[in-house]
Amino acid sequence: MQPRMRESRRRMSIHPTALVDASAKIPSSCEVGPYCVIGAGVELGEACRLASHVVMEGPTKVGADNRFFPFCAIGLAPQDISYKGEPTGLEIGDHNEIRECVTINRGTVKGGGLTRVGSHILIMAYTHIGHDSVIGDHAMLVNGATLGGHVTVEEWAVVGALCPVHQFVRIGAHSYIGGGTTITQDVLPFSVTSAGRDTHAYSLNKVGLERRGFSPERIHKIRHAFKVLLASKMNTTQALEALRTEADRGEDVDMLVRFIESSQRGVIK
Repeated sequence: MQPRMRESRRRMSIHPTALVDASAKIPSSCEVGPYCVIGAGVELGEACRLASHVVMEGPTKVGADNRFFPFCAIGLAPQDISYKGEPTGLEIGDHNEIRECVTINRGTVKGGGLTRVGSHILIMAYTHIGHDSVIGDHAMLVNGATLGGHVTVEEWAVVGALCPVHQFVRIGAHSYIGGGTTITQDVLPFSVTSAGRDTHAYSLNKVGLERRGFSPERIHKIRHAFKVLLASKMNTTQALEALRTEADRGEDVDMLVRFIESSQRGVIK
């Protein structure tokens, strides 16, 4: 054992069976459990806890007060045939719970080189976050959610259990995707989207918005916008134009309009 590694074990709570690279940066407030493996280029924030059998590779930078459960693999090389060993990265924010067998890959050069996970996120067991993805604050990824590369999940969105999400798809803020739904196009902000005979947006995520403190007035404006987009006889271009001409439509509707206008894969309606 290298002298530097022996010294770090005395300063912090690292189990004797854990393997920690000498270059890894681990504050004394962290806990590293049995059989964890922490490689070169890993930097942990204060008060992180690794339960057991956690594997981390760098370059990976983790914020404060994150909890990693057994058998998750964090910051490993991207699953992309173009990857040739470049030093791409992963950044994780604060106060996240990353459950058993979660995999989060680093970025690729062609995708910008960085996978980013925000703060206050619950990532449930067996979830996969592919290379160059971006996960917004307060999102939730339920058991077995599988995100291809370059996926964006905006703040407060919920991706249901066993949902496969195609590469380059965006999941809009405050949306909810029902379990087992295959997502190949962008998911509208504020929507409830699920699979019946096909995948489509069913309704407004009213319950979720109320839980997050949206006022009745805000919810009413968003509901009206959904009726124009989803229940009228107008096509998407006509519906967007109608919404733009409405006075006092509110910031939420403006965000919804911008989301649709900027879509590259089309939106689920």
